[in-house]
Amino acid sequence: MSVSVLSKTRARPWPLVTAAAVCLLSFTAFWVAQRLAHVNMLDVMVYRAEAETLRAGGDLYAMRATSANLGMTYPPIAAVLFLPLTWVSVPVMRTLSTAGNLLLVVALVRLSLQLVRPALARAEARTDLWRTTLWVAAAVVWCEPVWTTLRYGQINLLVAVAVLWDLTRRAGSRWAGLGIGLATAVKLTPGLFVVLLFAAGLLLWRRDRGTNPWLRTALTATGVFLAATLAAVVALPADSRTFWTRTLFETGRVGHAEETANQSLSGVLARLMHTDSPGVWWVLAAGAFGAVAMTLAIRAALRGDKAVAVVVCAFAALMISPISWSHHWVWCVPLLILLADRSTRAWPVTGAVALAFASFALWWVPHDPGRPELDQNAGQMLLSAVYPLTATAVLAGYALSLRRREATAREHAEGSGEHAGGPARSGPGEGELTERRDHAVAKE
Repeated sequence: MSVSVLSKTRARPWPLVTAAAVCLLSFTAFWVAQRLAHVNMLDVMVYRAEAETLRAGGDLYAMRATSANLGMTYPPIAAVLFLPLTWVSVPVMRTLSTAGNLLLVVALVRLSLQLVRPALARAEARTDLWRTTLWVAAAVVWCEPVWTTLRYGQINLLVAVAVLWDLTRRAGSRWAGLGIGLATAVKLTPGLFVVLLFAAGLLLWRRDRGTNPWLRTALTATGVFLAATLAAVVALPADSRTFWTRTLFETGRVGHAEETANQSLSGVLARLMHTDSPGVWWVLAAGAFGAVAMTLAIRAALRGDKAVAVVVCAFAALMISPISWSHHWVWCVPLLILLADRSTRAWPVTGAVALAFASFALWWVPHDPGRPELDQNAGQMLLSAVYPLTATAVLAGYALSLRRREATAREHAEGSGEHAGGPARSGPGEGELTERRDHAVAKE
């Protein structure tokens, strides 16, 4: 018996070592592939130029950088956070950016797993968490949004990790909200998570008449956002005035709406209408989609299904934003993990969604500075709308399955009530079922 136990103890590290080796091999191949593709890391060069302009005391929003003549589009606090990029040479900066983003891929997968399966964060399940994290990271690094984020040296992975770090904190953590607040101060779009937190928190407070993690996190995130923004106003008054009164409303400054890389509703409508300004049609479509998606996200939060609430909110933000470049869709990582966890009997669904994000299909259509997207045919429009179509299909499927479950629950409740000669007793909620499942996983 002692030999058996000893051999099992010695064998346990091997699966984790294997996962680490496979992940390292995948990341190395990814790094080599990026170098062979001669990636220009355009965005991190713009970030560096913004920081250099700040150090020189120049006008942040008059600055133009790189051969693409790109300007600053973030709030002025971002330039302050980019200052460390100027402390090293450009080759070192590019190397550190790639290495840092690869580490953020691992962090994003780990936090996504904790979001979907909270029991994995417990001490007895840590080995399983790391092993699964490394295996998944080795695969998702090849998805188009992740590839493109590293190709440009973007900060999308950092923003997603900051948000998920907050939303996977233990109940009562005083730091929950810090990441979302800072991410919103830098990029604004994570502010939709604050809306979700406030809406769910206030509804829970109204129901239970007590504070809850959703409301506490919302208040902390709002406080951090205001503090960071006001600090920038004090330190950089002219740049702050320019951004909040003019640059914020110049959506064309970011790029043309019809570009294939724009995977938002605005981009789909621009290509469909053969125009660079879909105008009121985008406002109506974004309003309708946002209302439906946020309603589903808030309902999920009230049921205790945080994973669904967070993922739906993330995709709502991507869809309703005027510009959502393909590399912004790194939220496909938690979506794929959620689908793999929830649709074990419908693995083709997970496979189809994974294929959509790994196929690079949106780049199969003509795309160059000549703006050929204004003259796309029907087939090209479908390919260049692959992410919005996938998000809409997933959201519609979830809404339909939720409706079926609620109808089944009502029928069961009515049948039980009639059979027992009295009102039916309600069963455990989805949040309770999730907790029971996670407890069972942890015990295994």
